[in-house]
Amino acid sequence: MSSNTRARLAAESAEHLTSAPVELPARWYDFLPDLPVPLPPVRDESSPSAADIARQVRPKALLEQDRPAERWVPIPEPVADLLRRIGRPTPLHRARSLESALGTRARIYLKREDVLPTGSFKLNSAIAQAHYAAEEGRTTLVTETGAGQWGMSVALAAALHGLDSEVFMVRCSLDQKPYRRHYMELLGATVRASPSPDTSVGRELLARVPDHPGSLGTAISDAIRHTLDLGPAAAYLSGSGVPHVYLHQTLLGLEVQAQLEALDEPVGVPGRGDHLIACSGGGSNLCGLIGPFLASVGDGSRELRLLAAESTAAPRLTAGSYRYGRSDLAGLTPEVLGYSMGPDFVPPPVHTAGLRNHHSSAAVSLLRHHRWLDAVAVEERSALEAGLLVLRTEGLLLAPETTHALAAAVDVAARADQTGGEPVIVVLASGSGLLDLQSYHQVLAGGAR
Repeated sequence: MSSNTRARLAAESAEHLTSAPVELPARWYDFLPDLPVPLPPVRDESSPSAADIARQVRPKALLEQDRPAERWVPIPEPVADLLRRIGRPTPLHRARSLESALGTRARIYLKREDVLPTGSFKLNSAIAQAHYAAEEGRTTLVTETGAGQWGMSVALAAALHGLDSEVFMVRCSLDQKPYRRHYMELLGATVRASPSPDTSVGRELLARVPDHPGSLGTAISDAIRHTLDLGPAAAYLSGSGVPHVYLHQTLLGLEVQAQLEALDEPVGVPGRGDHLIACSGGGSNLCGLIGPFLASVGDGSRELRLLAAESTAAPRLTAGSYRYGRSDLAGLTPEVLGYSMGPDFVPPPVHTAGLRNHHSSAAVSLLRHHRWLDAVAVEERSALEAGLLVLRTEGLLLAPETTHALAAAVDVAARADQTGGEPVIVVLASGSGLLDLQSYHQVLAGGAR
């Protein structure tokens, strides 16, 4: 075969390529120094302090990774081995059928975290955190979960490391998504609804509001309180909101960078309106995607729009106030400066449980406050309609949280078409919707024709 023929075939193959083959990154990237200003100090005046509580419940290595000594943190080989085994790197999928259905000149890419065993990007950090907990001799992992994707990931990571797991799941989500509970229990996890009568903070909440639907704030409080009660053999793991989780999730952006380069698809071309888009709850998938790009955004070498898609049920970034607040309701976490709906805000029991936070993380809020990050609030039905469109064009059923980012991407493409732009749009497909069919049905029943 001649070199010209090989080049032609390679070009034709690349035209239809949906995933660029790249290697798993060898290191995580600490993007905090790339923020426009340093993270504001936390407030921690309770007794015992949140810092003291964190030292009791979190593995020491994870606390150290909140402020790593190096910009590039080596991934331990046992962690890297498991990440490869679960299917990393994940595909970067060119959504050509979606583009055709929209009639857009934009090029839309989906970073497909839905292909991982638990159907979610959350497994990236769960595996790392379980590794460090096991190294420290902890035997039980305790956590909270909203929609259940993080809880499923912790349950699997615990099983892979020979550890026990206990998960507090937001009550309304547990009712809406029973199959996520079944998955966790198959892996040996103990699953409880939050607010839970099994913890002092849960009992107090239920005494005040017996039919409380739960939120990530209640579940975090239940999980930390339960970890304290279990003692030093237990470790509390966070799925979002803290720097070491963002560090682990930079795999997302690092892989996207390598995959776009392999596809010879530059992103951040001046004047084109390129976008990175992710849904935003606690900020872990958003920060994981955009974190590795922040340095080039800050120095002007890339002209790149960063967009967070949140739920109208908890519109912190678009309608909240910038103030100090906690991620939990019992005062077990420090106060951080972020966009907030206030501690008394109880989000309605919508099906996008991963986005039902009352207070946004410090890193996401800082980027929003300094206008490096745009935000849009998407109503649940509009989001799931975008998910339905992707199912019917690309054959991918994505999680309700992810559909908020899809809806935002469709809007970005439409606006670009009105102005004659041809942007590259990368959307983080953060999770699978196969266990959310009931949610799709209940919201779209009668309208999905």
